[in-house]
Amino acid sequence: MERGKMAEAESLETAAEHERILREIESTDTACIGPTLRSVYDGEEHGRFMEKLETRIRNHDREIEKMCNFHYQGFVDSITELLKVRGEAQKLKNQVTDTNRKLQHEGKELVIAMEELKQCRLQQRNISATVDKLMLCLPVLEMYSKLRDQMKTKRHYPALKTLEHLEHTYLPQVSHYRFCKVMVDNIPKLREEIKDVSMSDLKDFLESIRKHSDKIGETAMKQAQQQRNLDNIVLQQPRIGSKRKSKKDAYIIFDTEIESTSPKSEQDSGILDVEDEEDDEEVPGAQDLVDFSPVYRCLHIYSVLGARETFENYYRKQRRKQARLVLQPPSNMHETLDGYRKYFNQIVGFFVVEDHILHTTQGLVNRAYIDELWEMALSKTIAALRTHSSYCSDPNLVLDLKNLIVLFADTLQVYGFPVNQLFDMLLEIRDQYSETLLKKWAGIFRNILDSDNYSPIPVTSEEMYKKVVGQFPFQDIELEKQPFPKKFPFSEFVPKVYNQIKEFIYACLKFSEDLHLSSTEIDDMIRKSTNLLLTRTLSNSLQNVIKRKNIGLTELVQIIINTTHLEKSCKYLEEFITNITNVLPETVHTTKLYGTTTFKDARHAAEEEIYTNLNQKIDQFLQLADYDWMTGDLGNKASDYLVDLIAFLRSTFAVFTHLPGKVAQTACMSACKHLATSLMQLLLEAEVRQLTLGALQQFNLDVRECEKFRQKTYKPTFMRQINISQGDVPFQRKLLIGNWSLIKN
Repeated sequence: MERGKMAEAESLETAAEHERILREIESTDTACIGPTLRSVYDGEEHGRFMEKLETRIRNHDREIEKMCNFHYQGFVDSITELLKVRGEAQKLKNQVTDTNRKLQHEGKELVIAMEELKQCRLQQRNISATVDKLMLCLPVLEMYSKLRDQMKTKRHYPALKTLEHLEHTYLPQVSHYRFCKVMVDNIPKLREEIKDVSMSDLKDFLESIRKHSDKIGETAMKQAQQQRNLDNIVLQQPRIGSKRKSKKDAYIIFDTEIESTSPKSEQDSGILDVEDEEDDEEVPGAQDLVDFSPVYRCLHIYSVLGARETFENYYRKQRRKQARLVLQPPSNMHETLDGYRKYFNQIVGFFVVEDHILHTTQGLVNRAYIDELWEMALSKTIAALRTHSSYCSDPNLVLDLKNLIVLFADTLQVYGFPVNQLFDMLLEIRDQYSETLLKKWAGIFRNILDSDNYSPIPVTSEEMYKKVVGQFPFQDIELEKQPFPKKFPFSEFVPKVYNQIKEFIYACLKFSEDLHLSSTEIDDMIRKSTNLLLTRTLSNSLQNVIKRKNIGLTELVQIIINTTHLEKSCKYLEEFITNITNVLPETVHTTKLYGTTTFKDARHAAEEEIYTNLNQKIDQFLQLADYDWMTGDLGNKASDYLVDLIAFLRSTFAVFTHLPGKVAQTACMSACKHLATSLMQLLLEAEVRQLTLGALQQFNLDVRECEKFRQKTYKPTFMRQINISQGDVPFQRKLLIGNWSLIKN
């Protein structure tokens, strides 16, 4: 009973579940029906579910059938109504067709009338357009007839104006008509004819200025030279109301003869051979040497023809080509100053012409174009000068080139061109000039040192004494008191070297003129160059003399004396530079002369060479020593080689009396020390294996001879390396044999 109830309950639950699943299937989207069906197959009553599903399908089929039966009569009625509408539509179509046929028949006459009206309106419009075109064509014909008449009578300016109006105003309005073709074909021919004539004039003009550029530049530079000389006169003789030359005055000729009051200006410049000119005599300027009217006419014609830009481009292009030709220096320009002068004249002439064109035409050339050309010219000119000036080995030629460049820069600066780079380049050439001066003075110093006799300068009269003192700043009260003849302590190369140093300073000063440098900059330049002369050129020359193989001790002693006096003269060189530059040595950043160091180094090198030569001489004498270490004879006098050596040292030390005390003392001590060391080395040589009393006695005599020389030479205790007493020979022999055994071991 209970089992039956439980089965019935389970059946009811299964039925409810199946009902729920069927509702989900009916209401759920087909894409999501999978989980629902899976729940059916997961259970054990899928057979009953299928039965339930079949029952539900049959129920829906019955409902669909009932619905179709319910609406079938309405469908039949709709078909009947459509058949009725088709008949009415056919009647309406027939009526519309009949109405259209009647309308076409009735409107045929109206269409014909409208077509006739359309043709009349078209003819009226064509007639009006023809009248308008004829009104445009008549002025064209009149202008063309007028143009032909003007061309026949060679009235080019009115013809250009007529051509301009005809081409730009009238022809564009009627150019599509065939009768204008003849005009269109002839007008370009006329225009080309006028342009060809004007272009021919322009080419003649360009050829003219190319030929005259050299002369124009020469004239401009001559004017600048005259103006600079005039400025110098004004500075030296200031007058009230004097005025500075303006840029406009660059085109005006200075006619007055200019003569410099400074004797160095003519000698040092060496640039322009300015001929003497009468007062009021005019030198032709750019506008006098070249006729500029062709370029003005050509510019006007091209402007009227509307080809001004073409003309400007052509003119600028041709002038650029000429500029490149002008800026190309000749290969042998560095050989003579005339080569540089011709090169600068052409450049100046070119830019004087361009500056004239700039100020007398409106837009043919502009400032940007001029600046571009000048930048190109400046870079090429500087490059050419750097290249060619590097070949110059003559300082006089470099100096003349510098003066020429300064005049070149001053000339172009008058016309408004920036020339700072040229002056910067001159500072580079200044370094090259200094190098050429150093090479020249190296030869001068070499000749002075080679030709010197390295003996004190003898003077036999007051006149000779004053001459030497005038050449070299030397004061010695004791020497002045001595009667004639007498001698200066230094040799001839001292005043010669001193004067050549001053000449070098003068040469450096010449280059700094007209460079627009301050006194401080000039002073610094001179001092640096002079330092190079002292520390490199003169120092090398002195070192070469000192290191010569055949130089003697007397020459070395004289070199020490000479360098001592040259060292003392350095303060006078400082004063000399101060006087010519007006810059006090106490000024900040003022470069000091290194002459003291140079002469000290040379003197120290000479001292070292003296020490070396003395030691070499001592070694040469010692090579003559021939000790018989096994002799049994007891000698009673020093060896011959040592006697000769002592005589040589005595004569040599006598020469050292002119040296400073410290130097002489060091030389004597060095020689004696070297002699003592060498004697010790003779005793300790490897070949000396045995000694006899006779050999020790002879060696002792030689050492005592050295001591006697030492006692007569100078007072300090002689540092004997070998101390052998004459009274205790056996003891010293034992001591030496013992030392010898220790050394051998």
